[in-house]
Amino acid sequence: MIATVRKARRLEGEVTVPGDKSISHRALILGSIADGKSRFRGLSSGADVQSTARCMRALGVDITDTSVRGVGMKGLRHPAEPLDCGNSGTTMRLLAGLLSAQRFSTELRGDESLTRRPMDRVVTPLRAMGADARWPPLIVGGQTPLHGIEYRMPVASAQVKSGVLLAGLFADGPTAVIEPIATRNHTEQMLSAMGADVAVEGRRVEVRPADRLGPLEIEIPGDVSAASFWLVASGLVAGSALRIRNVGTNPTRTAFVDLLRACGMMIAISGMRTAGGEQVGELEVAPGPELHPTSVNGSQAAEMIDELPVLAVAASQLPGTSRITGAAELRVKESDRIAAMVEGLSAMGADIKALDDGWVINGPRHLEGARVDSHRDHRVAMALAVAGLLADGATEIEDAECVEISYPGFFDQLESLWR
Repeated sequence: MIATVRKARRLEGEVTVPGDKSISHRALILGSIADGKSRFRGLSSGADVQSTARCMRALGVDITDTSVRGVGMKGLRHPAEPLDCGNSGTTMRLLAGLLSAQRFSTELRGDESLTRRPMDRVVTPLRAMGADARWPPLIVGGQTPLHGIEYRMPVASAQVKSGVLLAGLFADGPTAVIEPIATRNHTEQMLSAMGADVAVEGRRVEVRPADRLGPLEIEIPGDVSAASFWLVASGLVAGSALRIRNVGTNPTRTAFVDLLRACGMMIAISGMRTAGGEQVGELEVAPGPELHPTSVNGSQAAEMIDELPVLAVAASQLPGTSRITGAAELRVKESDRIAAMVEGLSAMGADIKALDDGWVINGPRHLEGARVDSHRDHRVAMALAVAGLLADGATEIEDAECVEISYPGFFDQLESLWR
């Protein structure tokens, strides 16, 4: 699929983004090992979350669009064939932790992109817990019991942290993870809500073994990472006024909102409330009177790693030099996102230079529509679509169907807001 995006005079209206992908994965996985039926509203319909649902069904769990009938801590069954995680690193890393504690061995596979991503990050701590874990290919489980460890993570990763905590539920003794930078805390919050013994002290998260988990009743908020594309677009297209409803505003996920405000965009959060243990609000965004360049370092980069491709688009329109560093993790995502954004934005006229761990971007630059390659990466495709809203002429995005991984209907929503 080739998606064509044209320059917008303004963006106007109201939009609801898909349910938070990170929370949706965890709701399905943790609900599967709970005692009883978990119910949720707003589950993400993206392909990544569908991969998690498919894997859990193969493990013997009854899942619908609104519920999971948990089988308990010891009720998962050996799958008839290797589990297909599709393009989802979250699925593979979290299930590696969960399945490392099972008495049966499971192979987890993925598409070509996922196969290239580093899984040794989760295999290493699981082995330290006594698990039989090997990669590549990723094969876990069949050797129990596990023992608790204190693991100091060399690279910040909510996926790895969550995988280790899931294994820790089945371990002999407490399991602690110490993060170099605090990452999204959905796993800890959900486990606590289900009755697990979880303790958080700064960047140290500890979980103790559990005999049972209570079922969940959760309203899944809109994904703030999905909202980031509309925040940048509406903050840069003159005359825009956009309202994004029911967005998760968990403090571990809103660093990007704060950064855009510092750049001069007008973003207001209203209607703050709590739903299913998560903070939720409405975001209203419009261009500000004066924009400023930005600087992102290692700790900030880890807090907003998924939003950095669209931040590169924003930086191309900010006056002055923006420097984004500490984001080497972008090299090993669904694509090499550093190289992919340099390629796409350069073709459109941006002044962007790749660093080993980010970019140096000079702005503002006049953008022209071009034929660009998504590299089958959903966040690259959506970031380049935002660039297309700012560019003269038509921007054609190759392999644009990859947006279905996290944001089904993205281009339909873009068209509905375009004026």
